[in-house]
Amino acid sequence: MLRATEDPLRISICHCHACQRRTGSVFGVQARFRAGSVVIRGIATKYVRAGDSGGTGTFYFCPVCGATVYYQLEGLDDLVGVPIGAFANPNFPAPQISVYEDCMHHWVTLPDDIEHMA
Repeated sequence: MLRATEDPLRISICHCHACQRRTGSVFGVQARFRAGSVVIRGIATKYVRAGDSGGTGTFYFCPVCGATVYYQLEGLDDLVGVPIGAFANPNFPAPQISVYEDCMHHWVTLPDDIEHMA
């Protein structure tokens, strides 16, 4: 179980190949929180993998259903990433930035006001 006690610092869409494989979709959508504002309870299985940029990420997932619950990126120990689907809240705020767009599927369309990064 995960609970955030503060609003996210950033909500992003990532089109990198690693996120595509992790989610089984064409992108991942996640919120970043200050680590001190995230309360985590229960058992999680962890998996460390290298991303497209060469850095590593440690992903924690539910050992029962396999869903990614949260993750931490190498060098960003003070932040916790949470897939927004983990909140199961259709009113969750929209992403502000789209990253790794060089891997984006050609048919994906994004909100007009989103910041873009290759």
